[in-house]
Amino acid sequence: MPSYECPICRKVVSVSRKEDAPFRPFCSERCKLVDLGRWLDGTYSVSEPLSPSDLECRDDDTDVPPD
Repeated sequence: MPSYECPICRKVVSVSRKEDAPFRPFCSERCKLVDLGRWLDGTYSVSEPLSPSDLECRDDDTDVPPD
């Protein structure tokens, strides 16, 4: 049985399938919205801007379909 810890409240959630956790990695809509609020109010931020090399396609990048 898969289980995970909510990054906001640290509650451990056990589900029979990943599809049974609609707010994953959060335990609830409330924790999901708390996280969003932290991004919007600036509590969370990206530490530094992306460099051009960060944007280049890599050979090992599995997200990008081959040409």
